Amino acid sequence: MLAGVIGPRPPVKPEALHAASAYIERELSAAGDAVAREEYEALGAPVWNLIVERKGTKRPDEIVIVAAHYDSLLCTPGADDNASAVAMLIEVARALAGRTCQRTLRFIALTCEEPPYFNLNSMGSQIHARRCRQREEKIHAMLSLEMVGFYSDAPGSQSIPPGIPKGLRWLFPKRANFLAAVGNPKSAGLLWPFRRGFKRGSKMPLFTVALPESIQEIRRSDNSSFWDQGYRALMITDTSFLRNPNYHEASDTPETLDYERLTEATKGVTEAVAGLAGV
Repeated sequence: MLAGVIGPRPPVKPEALHAASAYIERELSAAGDAVAREEYEALGAPVWNLIVERKGTKRPDEIVIVAAHYDSLLCTPGADDNASAVAMLIEVARALAGRTCQRTLRFIALTCEEPPYFNLNSMGSQIHARRCRQREEKIHAMLSLEMVGFYSDAPGSQSIPPGIPKGLRWLFPKRANFLAAVGNPKSAGLLWPFRRGFKRGSKMPLFTVALPESIQEIRRSDNSSFWDQGYRALMITDTSFLRNPNYHEASDTPETLDYERLTEATKGVTEAVAGLAGV
C-alpha cells in the first residue's frame, strides 16, 4: 500500500503523506487502539507523528518505544525505506494486542526523517524525544525500525561501515542475510535483552553491536534523536545502503523485498519488544 499504491510520500507532497498517515492510522486502530496525533510544523507545513500507547500494569512510568518513519524522498516509492519498517511496526502492534505489559508500550509512526528535515531539527523523532525529555519521561528503551526488508545470500553482498578499523572488520558479516541491532555505548545494555527476545521468536541471523557515534552510519535514523536526549535506543535495520542498491532510488519497489525473511524478522522483533516491555 505505502510504496506500491501511494508511492513517494515526502512532506512536500502532502496528499501522499496524508494518505500514508490515514492508512497507518486505520491499520493501528484495527488492533483496538486509540491513535493520537502529535502535530507540529516542518518548514511551515503541518505534519504529525501517530502514537498508540498501552499503559503498563506494574511499571507504567517506564516506557518502551517502537517507532518507524513513514515519509520517503520524492525520488523513491520507499519500499524498504521505510515502508518495510512501517509494516513491521503495524504487525508488532497487532501481534501484541491484548497482551499485558508491565511497562508502558508506545508505538510511533514518525514523520520527516528524510532530508532536508534530517538536518533542520524538524524530524518527528526529534520533536518527540525533546518532548519526552521536557516531560521527564523514563524511556526504558527506544527501538528505531529502519529498513528491514532487503536480504541476500550472495557472497560479498554486505558492506561494512568505512569507519570500522581494519583490525575489527573480520568480525562483521559479509553476506546480507541478517537483521542488525545497533546501539551506541550507552545503549549497549539493551542488546542482550533484545537478542534474547528476538531469538525466542525467530531463527533469523541477528547481528548485535554497539559502536561509537563517530561511526556516522549509526546516526542516520531516528535512534539518534533519542541518543541526543540521553536515552537508550537501538536501530533495528537491514543496514540500508550498506547492502541495498535501491536505497533512495526509484527502484526501491515492493517486489525487491524478501517477504519471507521480513516475516521472520518481524516475529523476532515482536518477542524482543515483548521481553523489553515485560509481557
